[in-house]
Amino acid sequence: MTVTSTDTTVALDPNRNVPGAPRPGFAHTLRAEWIKFWTVRSTMWATVMLFVLGAGLTVLICATNAEWLASGEADEHPGSFITFGMTFAQITAIVLGTLAVTSEYGTGMIRATLAATPRRGSVLAAKALVLTATLFVAGVVTAVAGYLGGNWFLEREGIGMALSDDGVLRSMVGSGLYMAGLGLLAAAVGLLVRHTAAALSAVLALVFVVGNMVFLLPGAWGEWAGKLMPGNAGSGIAAPVSFNPQLLDPWIGFAVFAAEVATLLAVAWAVFRRRDA
Repeated sequence: MTVTSTDTTVALDPNRNVPGAPRPGFAHTLRAEWIKFWTVRSTMWATVMLFVLGAGLTVLICATNAEWLASGEADEHPGSFITFGMTFAQITAIVLGTLAVTSEYGTGMIRATLAATPRRGSVLAAKALVLTATLFVAGVVTAVAGYLGGNWFLEREGIGMALSDDGVLRSMVGSGLYMAGLGLLAAAVGLLVRHTAAALSAVLALVFVVGNMVFLLPGAWGEWAGKLMPGNAGSGIAAPVSFNPQLLDPWIGFAVFAAEVATLLAVAWAVFRRRDA
């Protein structure tokens, strides 16, 4: 009887598959993360606000400045305004990226997630893929909508920009890339601190405050520190013409930004693997 009991225990070893229940694959994990991501109200509201801020403010700024830009008195290129609203849409991308991770820690659902999918690398990869796909599509759609609406006012003044003009199409795609990158940056910080308010404060301060303050440092140190800050390095790809000529070239800057995000994600993954839920 003892041997039979032992054999039964070995047969039900949790490290082995339960008979008739296949081991969850990455597709199952991805589907679970997609469902979790889109069944909370914050995802829909953040996505809507990204569109409203990004497209709405671009149209508004183009409508109110088109005549001035066409007057010859302006010292700015119309391309500086064609994706203007994406500057403020950054906030919602950061919020969405943070909540994609910290909301589970706040409710304790992360324990159920890791119990269902012990492979933490798969969980993190699925979260990153869902977040990246959402923000990339939302960013591109928002940028195109803002361009179409804002450019209508510019064309009325004879200063409209075609998609084939230098940097315009790149800025449409680049807006999606930059939003996705910001979301991943925020998710990585959220994974490290596991607290919504702390993660939001850290990323917003890094992108909007520290990124501008470092330019005040003296000499070449301040100039290069400013260029390499994540928000400054990555944002250039989302505008046909940058407001700040000191920034890196768009694709070079985005490569620096992508490397920074990848490094932070790697650190977050290493901590995620070793830390208790």
